[in-house]
This record gives sequence, structure tokens and C-alpha cells, in this order.
Amino acid sequence: MLRYIAILTLVVTFYSCKSSQSNNSQDDHEYTNNLVNESSPYLLQHAHNPVDWHPWNEETLAKAKAEDKMMIISIGYAACHWCHVMEHESFEDTTIARIMNENFIPVKVDREERPDVDDVYMTACQLITGRGGWPLNAFAMPDGRPVWAGTYFPKDQWTDILNQFTKIYKDDKAKLEDSAQKITQGIASRDAIQINTGEQNYDLQAYSKSTNNLIDKIDWDKGGRKGAPKFPMPNNFDLLLKYHAMTGDKRALEGTALTLDEMASGGIYDQLGGGFSRYSVDEEWLAPHFEKMLYDNGQLINLYSNTYKVTKNPEYKRIVEETVAFAERELLDDAGAYYSSLDADSEGEEGKFYVWSQTEVDSLITDPNHAKIFSEYYTIKSGGNWESTNILYVTDDAEKILYNNKINHAQLDEILQRYHPILMAHRDTRVRPGTDDKVLTSWNGLMIDGLVEAYKAFGDQSYLDKAKRAMKFIQDKQVKKDGSLYRNYKDGKSAINAFLDDYATIIKAATNLYQVTLDESYLQFARQLTEYTTQHFVDPENQMFHYTSNQDADLVARKKELADNVIPGSNSMMARNLYAIGLYFDNKEYKAQAKQMLNNMLPQIEATKSTDYYSNWLQLHGDLINPTYEVAIVGPDAVAKAKELNTSYLSNAIILGGTDEGTLALLKDKLQDGETMIYVCQNKVCKFPVTEVSKALELMK
Repeated sequence: MLRYIAILTLVVTFYSCKSSQSNNSQDDHEYTNNLVNESSPYLLQHAHNPVDWHPWNEETLAKAKAEDKMMIISIGYAACHWCHVMEHESFEDTTIARIMNENFIPVKVDREERPDVDDVYMTACQLITGRGGWPLNAFAMPDGRPVWAGTYFPKDQWTDILNQFTKIYKDDKAKLEDSAQKITQGIASRDAIQINTGEQNYDLQAYSKSTNNLIDKIDWDKGGRKGAPKFPMPNNFDLLLKYHAMTGDKRALEGTALTLDEMASGGIYDQLGGGFSRYSVDEEWLAPHFEKMLYDNGQLINLYSNTYKVTKNPEYKRIVEETVAFAERELLDDAGAYYSSLDADSEGEEGKFYVWSQTEVDSLITDPNHAKIFSEYYTIKSGGNWESTNILYVTDDAEKILYNNKINHAQLDEILQRYHPILMAHRDTRVRPGTDDKVLTSWNGLMIDGLVEAYKAFGDQSYLDKAKRAMKFIQDKQVKKDGSLYRNYKDGKSAINAFLDDYATIIKAATNLYQVTLDESYLQFARQLTEYTTQHFVDPENQMFHYTSNQDADLVARKKELADNVIPGSNSMMARNLYAIGLYFDNKEYKAQAKQMLNNMLPQIEATKSTDYYSNWLQLHGDLINPTYEVAIVGPDAVAKAKELNTSYLSNAIILGGTDEGTLALLKDKLQDGETMIYVCQNKVCKFPVTEVSKALELMK
């Protein structure tokens, strides 16, 4: 039925991105549509298209039903390059706009604000085409059930597709109805998971097999996963760090260190300004898709900090310092929260803000010998190292540069540090990429967690201060009177109910803040949010969590996020949260639910070699093989002792304590006058207390 449409499909790629700052004023615009009153930067970018866009809401859905029109649901985000290519080619074209406006209800969705909507129609796209990506363009019946979906389409193909659906809906609606029914059933079944009532056996052999599947996929030349494009996938390497600590497997640590080294040397890392782009289009981390996302950088701060604890590699400290500085400089809101992303494009060109010509570099570094060394170090070439221009990246071994130029390490470092500020100052005169300045609760949770890990690794008080300030923003601005959360914040307004990932990341971040501050209010906040999620998100049939609350309006399917991806899946995050909160508060129900959730997933994990999509689940599996250490620190120097303890990589431990015994049962009767005692416990059974952190670490070996 849709054979002709399928032939027209041109899927450019799953990984596409761009954004530009939007002028939100209605002055001097020939067209203004319903998006003009939205706060999302992505939606506002389309507010003056001739297409009569509508936001996703109940009024729009009612309009489609009342007018008996199909919906075109076009989904993207502010840093999405190909989203805006399609906007300029098609959605700014008055002829195409007329076809869309007369025959459809056009709907624009910011996938970052409404990942629930995106998930439904992305699943439809994957079922229909076997692929996905953004922009995502779905055709749906007036009630929202999808009949077909694709990604980017050039103008002529998009016109043909519009005309085809206009004709089919007029002449053969029954076929579209049949397609809608089948696709909706497929969407609903995609996340189906049965409760596993089998024995809960956390087997080291099965755990090792799954983790080794991930190790086998490592590119042992350039790190990361073999092939292109390359995504950082921080949680994969979190798993390998944990696995190395647990088993001593050298390949796990070597693969992690190799990946971090190569990313830090590559173009995916901003060698001047710090911070990572979302991914590299090639196998060598050279050419990034230049957008910078908060969620990547928060997780990578976390990963580099933890890997530093194991390796003590000073380069990892430098990367953390520069990435934290980037986030503060480019993404920090005055109130303490972090914005979502930076655009890949400026002046209509991808990466233009970040790339250099040899002539530019030579004009800024007036000492010819220094210019030569700088260019050698960052692989700058007269003809360019990427599309006739230069991305700064490091290819040559520093020792080779030292030998060829008869200088030492200190002299090389002095040259690089002298000219970095000069090139940065020049770069700052360029037209900047647009900033998506909405605040997302879940991404801020990831950033807070990363800052806490950086504080643990390096003891820099400013990292902890930033984490606490961002958490205060969440508690002040994003918590409703009933204890639930908002997902988004922009221009003083929060409008969208939070989804499961918002709760999961904030619970994790609040729990982590407790472990460094020993301020029990953070732990109580985490428990409050956990209680809310178990009341409003859980599927009682299998103990897994829906992505949306039972307080939210129904979509055509209520989805669950089961797999891990560039961000760990919200179900795996919640399973780990339940286990941790269960330990802190001795809540048997939470611990049992965490184990049940993992048990539900284990057959799926063990049946696949795609361990990279289950790495957070496997971290929980590792925690359950050996009982978690409960490290209680009580006494006047408890916070200082916790700080010292946290400089070590603790792969399977929770820290609790305070200057007094607080309210946690595990701290009862542990306070000794004038002494700060450290109790290393497992399953609430404690070894003889010690006063020195080094001795406590020995008890955990």
C-alpha cells in the first residue's frame, strides 16, 4: 500500500544535528504560527515558517479529530543540523507549506522536551524502515496512531510524499487504518517484557561473558567501538572500570584508558575550549558532529574523574578541569542550572566556529618556530586536515615533536599554554553557535553527578559548590507541591511533567551528594522521589517502570525504556537507585524490586552480544554478585574522612555517616565520644571499626 512512499525514502543518517538562534519577535515576519508562544528554542526556530505548525497538546489532537485530517508530526531538537536543512529546503517553502496546511495538521515536537512522544514515533519509524534519526517525520491518523515515518527528505521527495498521502487518505483511508492498527500493535509490543519468576542467580561466569562481549568490540587502535561513527558511550566504560576492579581484568582497564586517551586527543574534544562534541563521524575521533550536549559532558566528567582515581593519569585531571570550565562558560544559567546544548553550526556552516586555516594560526602566533611547533602538535596543515580547513587534534607522539624541534616537555607545554588564550580570544570574535538555553531536569542530574565525582577525585571545592547550586535549582524550581518534578525550565517557567529519566538522574545525583556531604536532607530527597516513582510509574505486572507517569495524558502506547544507550536507560537507573536507597534505609521491598527488574532483563542480556546496550544493567549485576560494602563514618571528622575515602575508586560501596548518628538504622550506636570511627559492613554486619582510611580500604579488599 505504501510501496511508492517507501521507494521515496531517503534516510540520511541516524546521527544528524544543527541549530541556530531564533529571533522570537513577531515584528518583520511575514508568517507567524502557533509555535510563537512556546518556550522551546527548537519550536521557536519554526515559529515564522509558512507551515502552520502546532505544538503537541490536547488542543492540537482535538483539532485533528474535529477536522478529520492526518497529522504530520515532525520531531527534532535545537542542535540538529539536518532538522534545519529540511526546514530551509521545505518548511520555509510556501508551495510545500500550502500542501501541508490544506491537507494535514502539522505538529512540531522538541524531542528533548517530549521524549515520550519521540519514542512512540521513533519506534514506528524503526519498525517501518529499520532505521531512525532526526528530523523524524511521521504521518499519523487524526487520533495520533502512526501509519508511516521517515527521517530527512529533500524538497522534491517531500512534496511527492505529501501528495501521495493526500491522495491515499482521500481515496483509500481503510488501508491507512489497517496500517495504523498494525503499527500501533507493534509499538506496544516492542517494550513487552515478562516477569521472570526463575531463581535469582547472580553468576560471575555469566556476568564475565556479557562484559567480555563488550571488551571484544573495542577498537584496539583508536578506542571506542569498532567502526564509524564513534560515540563516547560513557556507561560502557563505567562498566569496564567496575569489572576491572572486581576481577582484575587488564583488558577492561586498558580499553577504557585507550578510549579516553584517544577521545582527549581527537577533534571530538575541543582542544582550545574544552568539552566534547556528541560523536565523531569517522573511526579516529577526528571529525565531530560539532554540537555539544550537556548530557555527554556531564557523563564524561564522571568517567574521566573515576578513571583518574584508578590510573592517576594527570591528563584526565586536565580534561575534567577544561570540561567543567567549558560548561560553566557556555552552559551555566545565572541561577546555577545548566543549559541543554550548543549548536553545531554558525553562519549556516557546520563547525565554522571551531576550525582554523594555517594562515590564521600563523598570523596569531608571530614566532615562526612556535607556529611550526603548535601546528605540528595540533596537526594543522596548509591544505587543511578536514574539508580544506583544520580541526585541532593531536596525532603525533609528543616525544617525536620534542625530538624534531629539540625542545623538552616543559617548553612544549609553555608554547601551547601561551597561545591557547590568544587563539581562544580570536575565536570568541567569531559568530557563536546558538545555545539551546532550556534547562532539562534529567540532563542536570547527569551534570550534578559528574561534578560530585570530580569533587571526589580531585577535592576541588568549586566542583561541589557547583553541584550543590544546581541541585538547589532543581529543588527550588522543579519540585511541585505534591513532590513530583517538572522536566523543563525556560524563561522562568516549567510546564512539562517529568519523565522517568528526570527522577532517576536526580535520585542518583542526590544520593551521590549525600555521600560527600553527609547531609541527610539529600538522601531524604532521593527517597521522596523514589517513593513517587514507585507510586506513579511502576507496572505491577512485571515491576518495571513506565517512562511516563500515570498522571500524564495517554499516548497511543505507554512505553518503557529498557535498554541503555548514550544515556543509561531509565529502568536500569531506577533499578540501581532502588538497590542503593534500599541499602540506606533497609527497605527490603526496594531491594527486592531492583533484583526482580534485573532478573527480568537477564535472559535478554545473556541472549545478545550487544552488551553495549545493557551496560548499566550489568553494573547492577556486578553489585549483586558480591554484597555491597556499607561504609559508616561517624564522629567529628566524618566529612573529612569521607572526602579522603572518596579519592579511591570504590566499585561496590556506599558511604553514610555524619557527626552524629542521624536517622539511619545502620548508624545507630556507632558514635564514640571524641572519635571518628569507620565501620566497614556488608549486609549490616560490620567489621571491627578503624580510624584510618587506609585501614578501611584494606577491609574492602
